[in-house]
Amino acid sequence: MELIRIPRIMHDTAGGHLLHGRSIGFVPTMGALHEGHLSLVRRAKMENDITVVSIFVNPMQFGPAEDLDKYPIDMDGDTEKLRREEVDILFMPDASHIYPKGFSTHIEVEKLSDRLCGAFRPGHFRGVATVVAKLFNIVRPTRAYFGQKDFQQAVIIKKMVKDLDMAIDAVICPTMRENDGLAMSSRNSYLNARERKAAAVISKCLIQTTELIKSGIIDIESIRRFMKEKLSEEPLIAEIEYASVYSPETLDELDRVEKGALLAVALKIGKTRLIDNMLVESQNKIAGR
Repeated sequence: MELIRIPRIMHDTAGGHLLHGRSIGFVPTMGALHEGHLSLVRRAKMENDITVVSIFVNPMQFGPAEDLDKYPIDMDGDTEKLRREEVDILFMPDASHIYPKGFSTHIEVEKLSDRLCGAFRPGHFRGVATVVAKLFNIVRPTRAYFGQKDFQQAVIIKKMVKDLDMAIDAVICPTMRENDGLAMSSRNSYLNARERKAAAVISKCLIQTTELIKSGIIDIESIRRFMKEKLSEEPLIAEIEYASVYSPETLDELDRVEKGALLAVALKIGKTRLIDNMLVESQNKIAGR
């Protein structure tokens, strides 16, 4: 596995592969890699000639009161995991290379960035879109891979790719889950044993809600009330930011379940913010489980 830290070297290396007709699969990460990340890596390896993984904890997507300073870092462990997966290139730039002195250009995908998590994390998706656009320009991928757990992020990136005519296929892969259903996340490491056990309520709520919809209940107020009641049964939940039914395309909250729906939840257990979602494709078919 080749380790590259300088953007220009990464750009030129990618150019050499593209010149020889090799496709590049790219998995951008912030490190603290888990099985969810590795599932994206395996998909990228299966579908491309060259696989690139980036590790960069992006300061631009953290608010002033968020967990940048405490975000989990395990560079040695991450590197070993990627070696075992036989990744071709690990791109691990310093922040000074991504945001040099005087950096003042940003990308914002309007409307989509203000919904769901964006309403609680102002500026977050501006930071996400900006860094992903930079990474795309540096790595020059044929395909880039993202997990469904971060559904809003994935929708925003796909919109950015389309609007800016980027010749990249943004591939959305299924959420990977622990045995009790909890969506895999680097932030799960913040949870103590009691909180970790309590966090399983999120996926249970989503599954129970899909079953409710399958039974024929499509009134959004009833569904929203059901979700919040189920989540509120867990006393360790400190705050429910949102729990409802949304359009997978616009991320607007729906009035009723019709052609498709996104069940999405964001909440805090202790001080740890967790998100999850499931797609309800129809009353008889459930995705994301």
